[in-house]
This record gives sequence, C-alpha cells and structure tokens, in this order.
Amino acid sequence: MTEERVKFSDMEYQRLGVDEMQAKFAEDVEKLKAAKSFEEADAIFQEDNAYSNHVETMVTLASVRHSIDTKDEFYDAEKEYWDETMPLLREVSNRWKDALLASPYADAFKAKYGDVMFRNAEIEIRSFRPELVPMMQEENKLVTAYEKLLASAQIPFEGKMYTISQMTPFKTDADDARREAAWKAEGQWYKDNQEELDRLYDQLVQVRTKEAKALGHENYIALGYDRMTRNCYDKNDVEKFRAAVVKYLVPLADSIYKEQAKRLGNEYPMSFADNALEFRSGNPRPQGTPEDILAAAKKFYRALSTETGDFFDRMLEQDLLDVLSKEGKEGGGYCTGIPDYGVPFIFANFNGTQGDVEVVTHEAGHAFAYYMNRTRPADLVWPGMEACEVHSMSMEFLAWPWEEGFFGADTRKFLYSHLTGALTFIPYGTMVDHFQHSVYEHPQWSPRERHDEWKRLLGIYMPWQKLDGAIPFYSEGEGWQRQHHIYSMPFYYIDYCLAQTVALEIWELQQADRKDAFRHYMDYTLQGGSRVFTELIANADLLSPFDETCLRGVCERAKAWLDAYDLEGIA
Repeated sequence: MTEERVKFSDMEYQRLGVDEMQAKFAEDVEKLKAAKSFEEADAIFQEDNAYSNHVETMVTLASVRHSIDTKDEFYDAEKEYWDETMPLLREVSNRWKDALLASPYADAFKAKYGDVMFRNAEIEIRSFRPELVPMMQEENKLVTAYEKLLASAQIPFEGKMYTISQMTPFKTDADDARREAAWKAEGQWYKDNQEELDRLYDQLVQVRTKEAKALGHENYIALGYDRMTRNCYDKNDVEKFRAAVVKYLVPLADSIYKEQAKRLGNEYPMSFADNALEFRSGNPRPQGTPEDILAAAKKFYRALSTETGDFFDRMLEQDLLDVLSKEGKEGGGYCTGIPDYGVPFIFANFNGTQGDVEVVTHEAGHAFAYYMNRTRPADLVWPGMEACEVHSMSMEFLAWPWEEGFFGADTRKFLYSHLTGALTFIPYGTMVDHFQHSVYEHPQWSPRERHDEWKRLLGIYMPWQKLDGAIPFYSEGEGWQRQHHIYSMPFYYIDYCLAQTVALEIWELQQADRKDAFRHYMDYTLQGGSRVFTELIANADLLSPFDETCLRGVCERAKAWLDAYDLEGIA
C-alpha cells in the first residue's frame, strides 16, 4: 500500500490474467502449508494479503469507473471481465482458507489477528463449490443488466428527459400537482419496463435457488445468510427483530405520518406522493451548490476531530468523491475501498435534496471507518455489512450540531425530518427483508404473486401508504423493483435496520453529551473488522438491536423528543 497521494484519475488500472492470479494464489497456499514457523507463515499471510489487495484494487477501479459512466465501452468490457473472472477465483480462495484453518499455527494467527477471519473462512468454504461458478457468472450478468437498465432510464417530464436520480427533487416538490405528476411519470417508466424487470428478477431467483440446492439447502435463504457472512446471528434473531419493529416502531411511525397528514391538511392515509412531502412549505433543502455542500462538510469534519478532518481533507485533495448526477451514470450511492492506495472512494448522485447532505455524512462515515482501519489485513478492515452501516448512520447524527452550515434556514426542518426519517425507514427496511424471505421460500411464485406479497406486507409495515392504484407501479404493490439491493445483494437490507437502531443510540447519547457520543463512536469504529457485530457493539458499551429493550427504549426516547420539538412557525 502506498501513502503517496494519487488522484483517482491517475490511479493505474490493468487487467490481471486469470491464469496469473490463480497461479499466484495457488503458490501462496503451498507456501503456507510448507511454513516451518509462525513467523514464516505470517510473512506468507501478509504477502498473500498484499496480492489480494492488488486484485481488489483492479476490480474496484474497473467497477467504479464503469458506474461513473456505464456508456464507457472500455470499462463496460472490464466490468464484464471481472463479473466472469471473480467466481473463477473462489476455488483457490477457498483452498487458501482451508490451509489457514488447518494450519498448525492457527492459534498463533488467532492470537495476533483475532478469530473473525477463521469464522468467516468456515462460512465462505461451506458456501462454495466449483460447480457453482457458471451459475455465479450468470447471476453477475443478470445484476449488471438490471443496473444498466436503471442507468439507461430517460423519463419524460415537463418537456425534458431525466434519469431516475434526477427525478427525485420533483418527487418531493411542494406543489401537489407537480409532485404527483413526477411520481406518476417515474412509475410509468417502471411500468413500461416491467416485463424486463420481472424477467431479470425471476431468473435471479431461479439461479440463486439452483446454487443453494447444489449445496444441499432447501432454498436460498441459508446460502444468502452465508454470502452476507452472518457470523453472530441467524434467521431466528432477525425474526425477533422484525417482531419488535412491528410492536414498537410501526405504531410510532404511523403516528408520525398521521401528524404529517394533519400538518398538510390531508386525509390519512395519504398517497405515496403526499407522504413524500413533510411540510406544506416544502421539504428541507440544502443551501448552495454541490461545492458549497462539500465545503460545509469539510468544516464539519475539521471541527469534529483531528482524525475526521485529516481524512476529509485527503478525500478532497485526491478527488475521491464523484457526486454529480449525469446521463449514463449508475443511480444510488456507495463507498468502497482502493487498497493499493489506502483510500476510500465515494460515489453518489447529488440531486438538490437533503439526501445530498446525507451522502457526505453517510457514505463518508463508511469512508472514515475504512480510512482508520486501512492498515489492517484485508479481511479485517471492514466488519460485516450490518456493522459497517453503524459507521455511516451514526455519522449522520454526529453532524447535527453543524447542520446549519448545510441547511441554513431549513435546519429546524431537517433535524425533525432526519429523525423521523430514521424511525420510519426501519419498518420499510424490515419489510424489504421480510419480502425477500418470502420470495426465496417460494421460488416458484409468478411476478404477480411477488407483487401481491409486497402489497400484503405494506399493510403490515407501512399502513400509512394509500394503495388505490392512482400512481402507476408504486400503489400497485410493485415498488420493490426500484430497490437495487433486492436484485443485487439479497438479504442486505436488514443490515440498515439493525445499524439504524444502534445509530439511534448514538443520537440519544449526543443529546446529553456530544463528546461522549463521539467517544462511543470511535470505540466502535476503531475495532475495524476485528470483532463480530454483537461484540463490536458490546465493546463500545451499546445495546444490541436484538435485545428488545433496545428498540423499545429508542422508540420511547425518540417519541419524547418529537413530542417536545418546536415546529412553531414551520408550515
């Protein structure tokens, strides 16, 4: 890893040959097996880690540059190459893990690095066989086709054409007619492309089910959990969390939307379009240009701590953020790491909404965690996905004292909106997870049966949504098809919900003592991926979201804050 400050555009990409990579990894396996001491074995471990990081760097550069411009023919071909190639490396990767698990120096490795990579190695080994490779390649192709379909969207609205990301501001416009028209226009694009959306998802369900059955599973759920590296909780724990969400959070979220309907002068329940408007005078909007938002973020990170200030300065210096929405760019946002250069990268689509600010707090929370743990072995930089989302969602709340720099006159609106958004998101995210369990338990379902299940779950988790068919796609129980994770990363979405619950604990601590909240955050973050999710939480003196008292307490304290919050003068 180099500490040289290379700009993203200057980072060198080269395609690595399959034979070269397989030979190098196979050589490392044999060298590990032949090691005569722990010192020798550890040196081989570090050598293999460096090469793995180099491979990961090439994969990441190709993927990021493809997502920035899906019309770039070179990186389109490179993305396709890596989609085909990565499954081919799984067999030799598992041979390395087998050798590590069987090593006579396993206890010494655990003493130095902890046991997480051993737990994860066992999961990865049991979730792969060589005969899965063609199926995994097909799965990658289907996901890429879905991503390209969404990136290609050109939605006609008010005489112009917009991407999905560019439609977002219109979907929260304060003018009722314009907002509803935007929802209908976007919904119509999905309807026009629904046959392809149905086809892609059906094929994904079938190929994933086939992979699971090849490993001896009844359906894809167990394999899906393994692929998410669930190493400290299981389906039963998730079901208990779901039950707590329905018991404590759905009623609170429902009351939030009832208050919103009253504020707007609308009947409850409201349509998708009306639920998207929180205040009659309009939702909170960031002030200034994208450059102004990044400047405000720089001020925030410098004020928060020396570590966060140094980190964000480097992100700007090396052009490690691509945030402007444009034609041909993939939708959404993400953070990833570029190991050879020891830096993270943030991808986003600014669209003039409060989400722009949440990008430079949420995704930068991920990026900061990567930056602080970048010298760890590759397997220990990031914890599990659910643990990673705590870094990002908590950072959103840590920014509260500096929100005026982002929102100006809309700051009071934003604080209310941010907290209510966090609370009302958890039922939605939990529903996404419940839906996926239902789908993979019934892989034979037709597209219509899947839509019907989503509509049924809306009634349980989101009773504030009016399902009258007035808005194409959304009010017909089909809105799940816009949720990227359902196609690309099965069972990921519950991670956001678990993490949001922990982040709300950080929010609560911050209400009493800002420095104490940041101390808990750093205690959590600086562990990197050296511990499993539940241990990371315990080591930071926080409650587990699987403990029912956690969600109950969060709801009680959030309700008290909302009840006392002064919205006077805000229409």
